[in-house]
Amino acid sequence: MRGLIASYVRMMDRISDYVGYLAASLIFLMGGALIFDAITRNLIKMPVHWAVELTQFILAAYYFMGGPITIKNNSHVRMDLWYSTLSTRGKARIDLATIGCMIFYLAVLLIGSISSLIYAIETNEKRFSIWNPSVIPIKSLLVACLILMLMQSIAEVFKHIDTLREKELA
Repeated sequence: MRGLIASYVRMMDRISDYVGYLAASLIFLMGGALIFDAITRNLIKMPVHWAVELTQFILAAYYFMGGPITIKNNSHVRMDLWYSTLSTRGKARIDLATIGCMIFYLAVLLIGSISSLIYAIETNEKRFSIWNPSVIPIKSLLVACLILMLMQSIAEVFKHIDTLREKELA
């Protein structure tokens, strides 16, 4: 059983790294869309109405896809004033409690996101703009990333339990 858990944790860490690095590369796509918009608007005097909205979608994807690696790397915001004074095992105890809250929050968010995605699919929901893009792709990505964040959170639970047991996952 221990080997299966260790394999799960390694797999989730790798997936989170991959998705996180892919998210980081989206900054170039965002920059390109904004530069394209600036050139067409200011130099050619032919503004494109979709560039800024595309950038908003890319930024949302950037945030969603950055979630799993943020959890994995322990890069989220916390009150370090008190936390930093704790021992490794004390930090693991606090992290287990907060991860429990985070898993609950992510599960509720996932349920709402699935409901929103189903609605978007059933109604072919689109943004109300000149471009009028479908919101199904970004809502699908949100659901997928929430699932990844939940799975990475579970991997972190296993890591913290091993820290409390003073063992290391193989």
